[in-house]
Amino acid sequence: MGYKLECNASNKHIHLDQEDLDTLFGKGYELTVKKNLVQPGQFASEERVDIVGPKTTFKGVRVLGPVRPDTQLELSLTDCRQIGIQAPIRESGDVAGSPGCKIIGPKGEVDLEYGVIVAKRHAHFRPDQAEEAGVKNGDLIKIKIETEERTTIYDDVVCRVKDSYVAEVHVDTDEANAAAMGGGCICEIVE
Repeated sequence: MGYKLECNASNKHIHLDQEDLDTLFGKGYELTVKKNLVQPGQFASEERVDIVGPKTTFKGVRVLGPVRPDTQLELSLTDCRQIGIQAPIRESGDVAGSPGCKIIGPKGEVDLEYGVIVAKRHAHFRPDQAEEAGVKNGDLIKIKIETEERTTIYDDVVCRVKDSYVAEVHVDTDEANAAAMGGGCICEIVE
């Protein structure tokens, strides 16, 4: 195919619903933008929480905004082994039946019943970009990340097409490290 797009690594982070945000930070709390992300309207916030699992606690996990319909913690498989949670690999938003954890904020705690996942690697596209790349929403593609040390091809990258997206691939830190990938590298869709 040959279509090229930006590829970024996604470190462990959490998306909160409004109810959990209120519990953790106080009623009516609003997230503070630290840095805008590539996807329009998405941002890394100043706020951080602690995540408690069976084996350890991750201190200072970044909260991404804006608020979501469901709280969702995204970890890598390495993170899962460290914290002691066996999270499934799923598309973002598919949290039903996944394990939970304890979340500690400055004003309270949440015992999350479900919502811990390893995010399936995925590519965002606007409809015009998807057409140019020759993909449709839900398609699975292969991407090639070419680095000086370790050129890597990843299969099963799910395409997500929406008017509010821009072309970008997200992989987790395990996948980025395996490819010796730096931030904001360019990947290519391959056959």
